[in-house]
Amino acid sequence: MEQRKLRVGIVCPYSFDAPGGVQFHIRDLAEALIEQGHSVSVLAPADDDTPIPKYNGSVARLAFGPVAAARVRKWLREGQFDVLHLHEPMTPSLSMLALWIARGPIVGTFHTALIRSRALQLVFPMVRPSLEKFAARIAVSEDARRTLIDHLGGDAVVIPNGVYVQTFEDAQPVSKWQGTESAPTIAFLGRLDEPRKGLQVLAGAVSKVRESYPNARFLVAGKGDEGKALAIDTLGEDAAAVEFLGAITDQEKAELLSSVDLYIAPQTGGESFGIVLVEAMSAGAAVVASNLGAFERVLDYGRAGFMFQNGNSEDLADKIVEALSNPAERRRRRDAASEFVRQFDWSEVTSKVLTVYEMVLSASAALGKVEEDPQSIRTSRKAGA
Repeated sequence: MEQRKLRVGIVCPYSFDAPGGVQFHIRDLAEALIEQGHSVSVLAPADDDTPIPKYNGSVARLAFGPVAAARVRKWLREGQFDVLHLHEPMTPSLSMLALWIARGPIVGTFHTALIRSRALQLVFPMVRPSLEKFAARIAVSEDARRTLIDHLGGDAVVIPNGVYVQTFEDAQPVSKWQGTESAPTIAFLGRLDEPRKGLQVLAGAVSKVRESYPNARFLVAGKGDEGKALAIDTLGEDAAAVEFLGAITDQEKAELLSSVDLYIAPQTGGESFGIVLVEAMSAGAAVVASNLGAFERVLDYGRAGFMFQNGNSEDLADKIVEALSNPAERRRRRDAASEFVRQFDWSEVTSKVLTVYEMVLSASAALGKVEEDPQSIRTSRKAGA
């Protein structure tokens, strides 16, 4: 039976000025849906000079506030969407506005994974009535699902972030980033100024790794002058072994991951999934990651990679040396990773998202298309908006 083609409105709460995991997820989901013949319109805040992806809908350049609310209403009226898909709707931004303004077949995706969130606790009383509008809720990981349950109640189906696995599988190694048995290359990608990304943890491991592999090279990709300076201070005489690549393109990222012997994920917390681990696994790099719950699940509890004690530079160094010293075991876990990542390919992820859409549409047939909520219109008029 041929799948019907849908008109899908997707709302992103975060600006594309400095894209992160949520923005990349929305970009790739939109492209995957369009590839299957669906019509997609993305609403997202951005500055006028920000280069942003174009879809067969529109990307609105706006921020939170009355003007944004008016634009959301106009976008909803013009879109005639079968499904409205809101990402991070508890963030005070466009997704929250759209949830307040719209009614009909509405799906929410929750990305955040926090043990305790003061912000969510504060915002809950304001958004509680609107939560009933969701026909379905998705969490990108078990950690994000637990955060949702603990802070907002209810439940969600877990559908992971997606990766175009083939893109990373097909990436060609670059000779300048390739290592040898005695001079392996070890990569890190992340925002250098954000402590939870763990660059300092890696910097603290370099000296011990070089005791066993004095010619090891550490390739660090990402922006952040302050973080770079702090890492160099920690490295001391070992700074010569670290090459800071700065910001790299998506193609360069795939090439880097396909070239190096190891990819290191030393993040210390706040990770709901671990998309770059999946990218590294797809590219064929062996992964060494901190034992965060999200990373354990992505690495199949160590069967698809090596894991070290979170925040422990000495244990990280030991795991790096272990991985480098045992090529057969490294290859075995790499092969296991290549199979395990198939479930994260966008073909699989999009199919699961579409199943949620169809479930919502079947259950919400009486509601028709997405439209303005009359209650929000009345509230706006009383407020003079």
